[in-house]
Amino acid sequence: MANEREEYIKIPNVSEPPFETNSELVDIWGRNWGCDSDVGKLKSVLMHPPAEDILRDPGKRLVASNETTDERDQGWYWDGDECMPRTQLPIDEMREQWDGLLSVLEAHEVEIIRMQSVTGGRFSHYTRDSAIAVKGGAIICRLRPYTRRGEEVWATKSIAQLGMPIIRTITGKGMLEGGSFTWLDSQTVIVGRSNCVNEEAVVQLEEILNPQGIEVLRADLSFFDIHIDGVFGMLNHGVAMVDKDKLPFVFLEELQKRHITLIPITKDDDPWVLNSLVLEPGKVVMPEGLSAVTRKRLDHHHIEVITIPFDKVHLNGGGIRCSTCPLIRDSIQRV
Repeated sequence: MANEREEYIKIPNVSEPPFETNSELVDIWGRNWGCDSDVGKLKSVLMHPPAEDILRDPGKRLVASNETTDERDQGWYWDGDECMPRTQLPIDEMREQWDGLLSVLEAHEVEIIRMQSVTGGRFSHYTRDSAIAVKGGAIICRLRPYTRRGEEVWATKSIAQLGMPIIRTITGKGMLEGGSFTWLDSQTVIVGRSNCVNEEAVVQLEEILNPQGIEVLRADLSFFDIHIDGVFGMLNHGVAMVDKDKLPFVFLEELQKRHITLIPITKDDDPWVLNSLVLEPGKVVMPEGLSAVTRKRLDHHHIEVITIPFDKVHLNGGGIRCSTCPLIRDSIQRV
């Protein structure tokens, strides 16, 4: 009688399978949302064309000065005379180059999701920073500069309208931008801490990723290297391109322990070549500016490169990777 009663009140475990499991996502949320790498075949991406708002303010460059943080946040953002010129940005040429990137993506059957119209968005075409796709959905970031606050709202609306789960929004005093988040492999991500990314946000990331079995590594960047995608990027499974002179030794040592092959850029490369986008394993779209030496190294490691002009888009402080926010990639290790 007791055994019969125990069997009668037994409650099944309905917590399995986990939320981010493929079958759960497809059956309940309609698609296998998210990413677990930077090199799996790109399926869907969030983008926004350079907007007319760029023309309202020629911009100011961020310099080491006695300006207070609040003063500098009112438009001061990028370092260097070549970025954010005080003359008006060439919006027509920027859009033409952005359209060229769009054509490459469409030719590779990548679904283009247009972000909802952004008002006051000088940087809104750099969609990478507002959201990060992880297993099961999106994490909405919290951008540091006041000049960019609010872009997250439009990314949120666009992603929610698709039916993609939003599994976290960075809150409190956390600051996180997608340009400083990179997958090393399906179990490891690297976050570049900088003046745009703080430890509070990294801890919030861990609260989502650690239960999925994903380790979050940190790399501390220099003051002006605000995003890790300016100094490091995966190109294929176990192959990355780096500016080794700008990466912490501890991080380079960690990459070596993980047997990741590093292809260093040279002084003859345009540094923007690091800000590239992997279309599928070993196939990358990069801006023009590769040196012969680096191209030979890429060929040696069987990395196919598609180059496009993107120098006009660079003038506003971002590149090809910045201009794309992947929402779905083929998994490199399916659950």
